[in-house]
Amino acid sequence: MAATGWHVIHLGGLALSGAGLLIVEATAVLPEGRISPDDLGLWSDETEAALGRVVATVRRYSDMPIAIQLAHAGRKASTRAPWKGGAQIRPSEDRGWQTVAPSPIPYMEGEHPPVALDGQGIAIVREAFAEAARRAARLGLDAVQIHAAHGYLLHQFLSPLSNRRDDDYGGALEKRMRFPLEVYDAVRAAFPSERPVSVRVSGTDWVERGWDIAQTIAFAKALEARGCSAIHVSSGGLTPAQQIPVGPSYQVPLARAVKAATNLPTITVGLISSYDQAEAIIGTGDADLVALARAIIYDPRWPWHAAAHLGATVRAPKQYLRTQPSRYHNLFKS
Repeated sequence: MAATGWHVIHLGGLALSGAGLLIVEATAVLPEGRISPDDLGLWSDETEAALGRVVATVRRYSDMPIAIQLAHAGRKASTRAPWKGGAQIRPSEDRGWQTVAPSPIPYMEGEHPPVALDGQGIAIVREAFAEAARRAARLGLDAVQIHAAHGYLLHQFLSPLSNRRDDDYGGALEKRMRFPLEVYDAVRAAFPSERPVSVRVSGTDWVERGWDIAQTIAFAKALEARGCSAIHVSSGGLTPAQQIPVGPSYQVPLARAVKAATNLPTITVGLISSYDQAEAIIGTGDADLVALARAIIYDPRWPWHAAAHLGATVRAPKQYLRTQPSRYHNLFKS
């Protein structure tokens, strides 16, 4: 789907939050790569122009750096929106389509199975990521993040639970990493060399004999050797069988392990909501950056409040400078 006025309001509000970087939501590189029919996309002149209008409006009022997360949902595509239940929409149903994956294994038992990508299909997806990166560059976006987490297509190639191929893209770890690394190489070649390209990964499937932190580290080292700018460590999303030990900072140990094994700048995320919690993660060296999703949508001024709590300063629009509470001195900078 092309960007709409909703994205102006949503991204524009976040661009006034005082955060250090805004990463635009998972953006499909092909129509069949959307999670739901109404997901954001960047695969055509129309979608590029629509997103360009949003970016231009946001940039008129904010100088916050903007990145975009490029994605393909693979077998988790063609679903209803979360507030409509999130169930799969079969190809025979209105607004549904045939999904693709490394192997013809559905995400959930009873779902319509995906079609395994052949060599031509793999090439089409790889080029679609590169073309989306070129479009992002034309829009003046500051960075690209490749989504290889949460059970989407690139993660499906990485995990032995979803990749049962017996060709050059399946089997041993090196072969399962091949397509995601090809996508990285294609995106890196398509995006200006002076602008960062990072990768988001799931550090583990949280399932026995699935993708795990040791394999994640091997993948991170391969990305590091290719000049990857940063790695964003999340987890899960590949299978309903996952057993996630959910709790505050539950994914931080995964980022810590990747950071310890590589020299890649590392981003952590997940149930990080308090200011001291985020500060401790950075202060102890567990990660280099903290990403916020639900927490900052719930509280779009989270960075303001964190700066006030920690005695720091934060950038705010000049129209808001008079809102600084009197008990905080020099909190805002314009």
